[in-house]
Amino acid sequence: MSTVVKGDAGAAVIEHPLRALWSRQRRYRGRFRAAVLASTINKIADVAPEILIGVAIDVVVRGQDSWAASLLGVESRYAQLAWLAAINVVVWIIESLSEYVAAVLWRGLSQGVEHDLRVEAYDHAQHLDLGWHEARPRGTTLATLNDDVNQLERFLDIGVPAILQTILNVLLVGLVFAAASMQLTLLAFLPIPLIIAGSLLFQRRLEPLYVRVRSAVADLSGALQANLAGIATIKAFTAEERERERIEQVSGAYRRANEAAIRSSAAFVPLVRVAILAGFTCTLLFGGWAALNGTIEVGLYSVLVFMTQRLLWPLTDVAEVLDLYQRGRASTARILGLLNEPIEVPQGDRSLAKPVAGRVEIEQVRAGYADGPDVLHGIDMVVPAGETHAIVGSTGAGKSSLLRLILRFDDPRGGRVLLDGVDVRDLDWDSLRGSMGYVAQDIYLFAGTIAENIAYGRPNATREQIIAAARAAAAADFIEVLPGAYDATVGENGVTLSGGQRQRIALARALLREPAVLVLDEATSAVDNETEAAIQKSLRRAGERCTTIVVAHRLSTVRHAHRIWVLDGGRVTEAGTHDELVAAGGSYAALWAVQTGEPEPERASV
Repeated sequence: MSTVVKGDAGAAVIEHPLRALWSRQRRYRGRFRAAVLASTINKIADVAPEILIGVAIDVVVRGQDSWAASLLGVESRYAQLAWLAAINVVVWIIESLSEYVAAVLWRGLSQGVEHDLRVEAYDHAQHLDLGWHEARPRGTTLATLNDDVNQLERFLDIGVPAILQTILNVLLVGLVFAAASMQLTLLAFLPIPLIIAGSLLFQRRLEPLYVRVRSAVADLSGALQANLAGIATIKAFTAEERERERIEQVSGAYRRANEAAIRSSAAFVPLVRVAILAGFTCTLLFGGWAALNGTIEVGLYSVLVFMTQRLLWPLTDVAEVLDLYQRGRASTARILGLLNEPIEVPQGDRSLAKPVAGRVEIEQVRAGYADGPDVLHGIDMVVPAGETHAIVGSTGAGKSSLLRLILRFDDPRGGRVLLDGVDVRDLDWDSLRGSMGYVAQDIYLFAGTIAENIAYGRPNATREQIIAAARAAAAADFIEVLPGAYDATVGENGVTLSGGQRQRIALARALLREPAVLVLDEATSAVDNETEAAIQKSLRRAGERCTTIVVAHRLSTVRHAHRIWVLDGGRVTEAGTHDELVAAGGSYAALWAVQTGEPEPERASV
């Protein structure tokens, strides 16, 4: 199991991330073991040709007294070499097949883990509350879901097989040396402790460097995404040069972090080469003296020389393997850190009785953002089923915060929100959000057709239902004159449409669900007066079938509501119909006078 602690910034930090990954990915353990077996067979077949070379030299030197003659029972040197050639063919076939199988297994394993982790991390991220997403740069999450997962896939595809091959290489070559001469074994293996010690030293040095690299790439990804999303603002304020310099600074920080890691990992290779030189020289010199003295056979001496190369030269890749390991480890820690973020707004387990009536009650609700002060203070509100209620007030009064609680994007710090008499915290998402239609203040449309965007909340809707929803939202007129009409493609976030057009499509999307509760947050702020009048007529018809809660700055939008709630400083200061509030001469009447140009009525005494 992994250990989770909190870093300085409060982010989840995973200790032993690769061990934690092994614990999570149980379904791939069988494939992992099969890949290890295939790699082991491949390495054995890979080492065998060096032994066969030594045996062949022994045949040429010793003839019928050779090791092959005694094993095969063949005296002729030509026949012995023919047998060795046949064995070599079999070995090469086994090596080729096992290498193919190992490559397929390792790559399939890495692709499977990559796919599962990316989907799991994305699914977890979309279940985290909106406050978490708003407090975290979007590019950081994107870097984790994309770049970090790719780094882990590269480590599993290349790094893990390389580590395994190195270990198998040392073990197999060690067995050959041990069978030949313990003295030469000690001399040939003398550099390995130095390489291991150097590896551990460099690993400790590389770990914080690659943590810095992963953090830098997240910053760069976030900056690029934010700038591309805000390209119109950048152009409007002629900030291209300033933003280029900012991206240059962020990219420079990423480059410097990478260069520091590269310098440390590259410094390891010369150390390994010096150690290899010592081991190879010892085998060449002392093994040669032993062959000259007759202590070992010439064929065995040639095997040991080849084996020394086989043992030591692959260790020059240890630096690259360490590089992959540290990148993979840092990326795994970030992925698992995301997966360990707690879901602060969990789904309930209760379902509402059908049909949902749509009665909304708010009882003594307090709420705020993150660790900040309360923005709502003891709100009490009742919206009977089938009525239209409006929430108005100055900017920052808490209107949108109240809607977030009704939709359960956040949970209140105190009090409760009820839907049909059930606390929304106890409801599953199908009962709560499945019975609601929502039009946000900031409209988001997905890249695709207009019909697909309208049907987003009801994918099985017919074309007739989509068209009816568009007409109800006063969107059909502009849609039907577009090339392709409902099949016209809109760019990402509907960039090919005006603000008012996007707003009407979003309204059609909400109406198509035929919700029990329709929640509108400034749903007509970007439309003209004529379109607003048409939408209001449609909303009044929709309001006959559902409960409607509207947040609006434009009071003409809500003047026909059954009840208007006036918020100020996170508290309800007035409530009533439009006529009642105007007659009361309070803050609503003042707002109405400002918007209509009428003289402000005298305030009634409180």
